[in-house]
Amino acid sequence: METEFGLAHVWAQGDLVTKTVALLLLGMSLASWIVIILKALDIIKYKKFARGAEDFWHNPDLSAGLSSLGTDTDNPFRQLALDGRDATAHHSNTKVHLHDSLDVSDWVTRCLRNGIDEFTARLQGGLAILASVGSTAPFVGLFGTVWGIYHALLGIGSAGQATIDKVAGPVGEALIMTALGLAVAIPAVLGYNALVRGNKAILNKLNSFAHDLHAFFVTGARVHSGGNTSVVALKKGV
Repeated sequence: METEFGLAHVWAQGDLVTKTVALLLLGMSLASWIVIILKALDIIKYKKFARGAEDFWHNPDLSAGLSSLGTDTDNPFRQLALDGRDATAHHSNTKVHLHDSLDVSDWVTRCLRNGIDEFTARLQGGLAILASVGSTAPFVGLFGTVWGIYHALLGIGSAGQATIDKVAGPVGEALIMTALGLAVAIPAVLGYNALVRGNKAILNKLNSFAHDLHAFFVTGARVHSGGNTSVVALKKGV
């Protein structure tokens, strides 16, 4: 008679610990894939915002520039421009109290940096789940394997038969748990690395935009990457 073998047989023959480990791995896999999909969609959205941010500088005034960035509150480039505008206005209205201790350049820098830090924290949300799954899933699967082999050997010992055909089946089924652990961990690690690279690209764009905003709100001109300062069409008037 042919011996049944596979995931269904492992589940049917497994005890409470084995089934708990399998369910835990399933939950870890679902959590990691949900994070990967959601964060990948966010990166696609933010890259679209980054491409549209360059149009900000081709408007006649700040109000029109903000309008070109759209009304989506999730747009970090729009929010950064609003933070810079509000910081400049706040400093102008309270310069009697601030000018001796903090000039407009430092004040705008502080506000823009706070905005970037808040967005960075939001951008990196969920990556800890992928890191945790990638580092722990193989060991969870290995625990399931060790537990399964232990019970398989107990069963073989009690049956009094230690031939290779009697050992290979139960031990092979136990090793499936290690394979499941790797199947859960590998996508989590690859997804984590891909998302980190995507986040880094977006943050580079955002930092460059913040640098130009700082120069604009302080001097009225955008500083280009070449190091030369040139006056652009955008005016500080709102």
